[in-house]
Amino acid sequence: MKAAAVFSDNMVLQRNKNIRVFGTCSKNEKIINVCIPELESSARAMVKNGRWEAVLPPRKEYNSCTLEISCGAVKKIFRNVAIGEVWLAGGQSNMEFELQNERKGAAALAGCYNENVRFYYTPKCPMLDDELTAAEAETCWCTPSPDKARAWSAVGYYFAKELSRRLGVTVGIIGCNWGGSSASAWISRDYLSCDKRLSPYLDEYDSAIEGKSDEEMIAEYDEYSTYQSAWEKRVAAFYAQKPDANWTEIIENCGENRYPGPHSIKNPLRPCGLYETMVSRIAPYTLAGVLWYQGESDDHRPNTYEILLKLLIENWRDLWKDKELPFMIVQLPMFKYIDDADTKSWALIREAQENVFKTVKNTGLAVCLDCGELNNIHPTDKSQVAHRLYLQAMSEVYKVITRRDSLPPMYDNYEVIGNAMLIHLTNCEMGLGGKDEHCLDGFEIAGSDGVYYPAEATVRLPYIELRSSKVKVPAAARFKWTNYADVGLFGINDMPLPPFRTDKYND
Repeated sequence: MKAAAVFSDNMVLQRNKNIRVFGTCSKNEKIINVCIPELESSARAMVKNGRWEAVLPPRKEYNSCTLEISCGAVKKIFRNVAIGEVWLAGGQSNMEFELQNERKGAAALAGCYNENVRFYYTPKCPMLDDELTAAEAETCWCTPSPDKARAWSAVGYYFAKELSRRLGVTVGIIGCNWGGSSASAWISRDYLSCDKRLSPYLDEYDSAIEGKSDEEMIAEYDEYSTYQSAWEKRVAAFYAQKPDANWTEIIENCGENRYPGPHSIKNPLRPCGLYETMVSRIAPYTLAGVLWYQGESDDHRPNTYEILLKLLIENWRDLWKDKELPFMIVQLPMFKYIDDADTKSWALIREAQENVFKTVKNTGLAVCLDCGELNNIHPTDKSQVAHRLYLQAMSEVYKVITRRDSLPPMYDNYEVIGNAMLIHLTNCEMGLGGKDEHCLDGFEIAGSDGVYYPAEATVRLPYIELRSSKVKVPAAARFKWTNYADVGLFGINDMPLPPFRTDKYND
């Protein structure tokens, strides 16, 4: 009998919800008991097909207790267990971004000892094999120290720190993220295959591996890994000599970039791969909610990202046996590499994320348009992103603040009067503010021909009036509809007006 690897000393269990405890066992095991003796809480596990799960009744916050699991003469005791708030920090590299590399990370690490937060990092292995088993045997929940917290998610840490201080309870973060991952990697095959509009994700993979044995695929990926590791070292050395090198120079001097590697059962970024090797290993550990920072690696298919993210949320809620599991979503910030064309794909991803927020219950949207950097896909200041996630949790989950305090002004609808288009906003009762004198740039309007021109914008709350001498009868408008631009227009709560377009259903 074993408990899942996510159960260890120093863990945080979720307060005020049923506490799910689970693991594996031999098929002939019949009686497995779980208890928290200090709280007189106990339950007998249900055993099926070599897996067991017990459900302890909800309990209030508690600083330190034990969790005991017994099976015949075998007893496992986990110590220094806290009961508080547990959030999963999911997504790709910007959620993975480590505290030691964050802009204020050194100061945060120096003062982390007294923060009432704990962290568990889901092992990152590409396959269900002995490597994963060994990694899980070494993993555990950690309390904060400068050494241990170095590799924690910076967004997760700052969020937990602020939440713990506000609620006065221990906050645990489960890191479950992988750089460069598409949302398709975090969803089960059953869910990914249930909507034909998402079939390219699976069709591309299935076609690429057709006729190949597992051994062939593993060998191909191992060869790629060896090459790519050497290539990355060459790139690092070249950047050290020429920090302002552009991409063309990198390729000419360092060779082909083969990332993300061949389709393979060993490629961790394959469709459904991280669902299998990471998500399924920690579910259904009881959570307060999910922090989700992802979307960059789906910009090649932005028009189906809304469908993909909605299915992922449905999939996870089903797996966690929590139909109302909250998802707090980071809306992608401004970003573009200097040499890249503006495909507007990130604008479409941002729109998809906002649509999910508006149509799926128990979701939040951390608007972070101003948290990006030109030519740097990994902005180093993560405290602002974490704070806006915290505000979303405060309004959407804990209900202690209103959306007026957690959201910026947002586009609602429009009307046309003569040669002007009036953009109606919500959440702007207290007014708007700008970071510079150009804060009203970025608005465009178009006539029935669909050709957009820069618009002259005038604030007349609760709307913004748009005009252009080149558009006699406006038919559509958009704002900051780009991968990257300066951000200047804010609400008085210092959060930026998100990008929008009025003709989003006319694609």
